[in-house]
Amino acid sequence: MTFKHVFNKNFGKYLLGRVGQTIMVIIIGITITFIIPRLAPTNPVELKIQQMMVSGANIHPEAIKAFREAMNDIYGLKGTLFEQYVNFWSRLSRGDLGPSIFSFPRPATDIIMKAMPWTIGLLLSTSVISWIFGNLLGGLAGYQSNRRWTKWAELAANSIRPIPYYIFAFILLILFCFVWPLFPTSGAYDPGMDEHWLDPVFLLSVLHHTFLPALSLVLTGLGAWLLGMRALVSNIISEDYVQYAEVAGVKKKTILYQYVMRNAMLPQITGLGMSLGGIFSGALITEYVYGIPGMGQLSYRAIVGFDYSLIMGVSIFSIVGVSVAVLIVDLLYPIFDPRVRLN
Repeated sequence: MTFKHVFNKNFGKYLLGRVGQTIMVIIIGITITFIIPRLAPTNPVELKIQQMMVSGANIHPEAIKAFREAMNDIYGLKGTLFEQYVNFWSRLSRGDLGPSIFSFPRPATDIIMKAMPWTIGLLLSTSVISWIFGNLLGGLAGYQSNRRWTKWAELAANSIRPIPYYIFAFILLILFCFVWPLFPTSGAYDPGMDEHWLDPVFLLSVLHHTFLPALSLVLTGLGAWLLGMRALVSNIISEDYVQYAEVAGVKKKTILYQYVMRNAMLPQITGLGMSLGGIFSGALITEYVYGIPGMGQLSYRAIVGFDYSLIMGVSIFSIVGVSVAVLIVDLLYPIFDPRVRLN
């Protein structure tokens, strides 16, 4: 299927429909995220006032009243639920999530943008690496199932896959930080260093500190991709067109990459899109265990501190990321698979 064939008027209709669905999903997801925190019995402004009173501060009641009104206005908690909802979308259209409640007056957007590079750098790299090598090894293991190395690879993948990534992170932490102290126990870089991403010394420090958490994510992800691809390939090699190609004398390498793995890639591409869309949620436990200041650890702080602004910000990025990733995968399907027809 050529690009001219794919990008026709039918594709234009399909594109508009999928974009509209994506926008609707994002709006509904953000609306639900807006409503759920407001159903909680705890009000963050009242919680802040209680903390001030418990600390022993002697504040006049009129000052508390004025403070409450000002904080409700700043955080968009003033008025009815509908008025708050309209005000929320008005602010969001300007990219304003409001200040963080427990890091006042720092804007929540600034806090999220500082945490995001750590999560994207960690999860994007590990997701792509595990996807590439997992699918490659899985394709070879499925097509050459009689080889000894494929049996060992499958055994290793089956052994690693049931282990949650955070348990694997603890295991690596114990082995390579305490038994063999080759890596630091926590932190994203050496203490006292400034975050300068163009500084080679800083980058080396980051790589040294994030190697173990990255390894835990790569190994657990690689096992899942390997087993998934192996199962797909095992089914495809029994198809008539594959057997005909083998009888016709087509090179095994061509059969594997052009006939088998290419047809097995669609589910794996969908899985990759979902995993890449979900990187904005972060890897909470891994980030917490290794002290990486990413989106996962930020989400934990926001939930524990009941920080409306941060909770909304992290949720919005997650919703948009997953929705856009699914949209991109759907739009790429006609290019990767000629069997996909647009009606």
